[in-house]
Amino acid sequence: MKKYEAMIIVNESLDDAQYAALEKRLSAPITENGGSIDKVDNWGVKEFAYEINHMKKGRYVVVNLTANNEGIEEFQRLCRINNSVIRTMVIKTEEEK
Repeated sequence: MKKYEAMIIVNESLDDAQYAALEKRLSAPITENGGSIDKVDNWGVKEFAYEINHMKKGRYVVVNLTANNEGIEEFQRLCRINNSVIRTMVIKTEEEK
């Protein structure tokens, strides 16, 4: 298992119930493959430096997680195909490099 940090920008128009469902859907491949979500840091809605897909604001979320290769690959795939996720970036944490 490796430790990762994921930065996710989510569409700001999602209400709390839709955001909770999205969070559950994205965390499922991590936990199903034996990993864990260690910390979720919701930064709130921030304005973009430039317009992305005709949107000017997004909800920034930083997630620290522990996962194996299958779990993190499925997590990234789900982020890419979900229309509510605007941008995502996953990196290994410093102690794992």
